[in-house]
Amino acid sequence: MAGEFIPGLSPLMTVMQAAARKASRSLLRDFGEVEHLQIARKGPADFVSKADQKAEEIIFEELRRDRPGYGFLMEEAGEIRGTDKTHRFIVDPLDGTTNFLHGIPHFSVSIALEREGVIVAGLVYNPINDEMFFAEKDKGAFLNDGRLGGADRRLRPAKRDIFTESLFATGIPFLGKKGHTKFLKELHQVMGASAGVRRLGSAALDLAWTAAGRYDGFWERDLQVWDIAAGIFIAREAGLRVESLSGGDVMEACDPIVTNEALFEQLHKRVV
Repeated sequence: MAGEFIPGLSPLMTVMQAAARKASRSLLRDFGEVEHLQIARKGPADFVSKADQKAEEIIFEELRRDRPGYGFLMEEAGEIRGTDKTHRFIVDPLDGTTNFLHGIPHFSVSIALEREGVIVAGLVYNPINDEMFFAEKDKGAFLNDGRLGGADRRLRPAKRDIFTESLFATGIPFLGKKGHTKFLKELHQVMGASAGVRRLGSAALDLAWTAAGRYDGFWERDLQVWDIAAGIFIAREAGLRVESLSGGDVMEACDPIVTNEALFEQLHKRVV
């Protein structure tokens, strides 16, 4: 919007973005050598690679240097308590690991900051497209697209109110996950009444893309808090409605349903 004020990056967000970009440079180098990665099995269809671990270590080192007392909750290393009990970074160094390991160029870095149990800042970075989605509490949500000169622009969710014209994103339960039958019923209800459903393999990016208006809504169950912490915060700051499919606290249940107010009830009744 012409004349709209776009706030500059705060020191906190500058630090978070620098950490994500540094880790992403390591991920991109490994992505170019994906067939040579050392891969360890973490569970059925759930892999962890040296690339994940290296990226997480970079993020931890960068954030710990600039915010030395803060705690961490990370996908690979788990929880690391800090001397500052009021702040905790929530980190997913590689959301979309299966895509990464199969050479599919769709994955992200996700970092959120929790203050006294409430998310106050978050980013989701797509290193392939050099797109940085980010938000800070009560400041709105933004996208910095490096391909377009790196200017920040405010995220504008889609305003569609006709379900048959709307496009939704989700995640599909894989081997070792529960809820396959329930998901197929949900998918049938949504895809039979909408413009389509996409499953691209990174919940963090799905949430960021919904905030950006590329999708009209998103739902998924059985996620982890590091998958969604930054993404649901960005979606809320962009003005979307974010709820839990089970009706509880979405950060505890990790089962978000996200869309605008006009579509919420229509999507909700099809997936709950």
